Amino acid sequence: MPDFIRCHRWPILTFLICLLLGFLARQSIGSIYGTMEAIALLDALSRAGLYLASAVMTASATTMALMLTLIGMIKRMDESFDRQAYRNIDLIARLTTASLLLSLLLLMAFVFPVGEFEEMPPRWFDRLYELLFAGTTLMIALAAATVVLIYTTLVRVISTVTPSDDI
Repeated sequence: MPDFIRCHRWPILTFLICLLLGFLARQSIGSIYGTMEAIALLDALSRAGLYLASAVMTASATTMALMLTLIGMIKRMDESFDRQAYRNIDLIARLTTASLLLSLLLLMAFVFPVGEFEEMPPRWFDRLYELLFAGTTLMIALAAATVVLIYTTLVRVISTVTPSDDI
């Protein structure tokens, strides 16, 4: 585990910073005082969340396809890559899969006509808002960590195939 943290400190740090920013954003919104306020917050979150989840879903699917291309490129090259490059690609695939699945779940949740549910318990809307906000924050954190991990993996691959020591 310490080796994992050492090798992936920047993606982990990015993930934690995004989670912290999401937590601080939720704290700045404050308490939800009533059902109508919760429904209004859910409506605002779902409007933005639909676009965000759709964008993350598209980016995750594209990243997965590009990782397949990268694996093919690495396999055809004469250069020998260390196991860490392959571990990074595996982790990118895992993170993009998690991002893709979470974005699909959030898309499904955001399209429900939440304001039309009249027979729900009063605190249900508050809990739904908290869950969707946390899911959105987690989706953003996963996507951000994936971007940083892709960057560090590309630097590793480029430094292996570049003839000079500039990188």
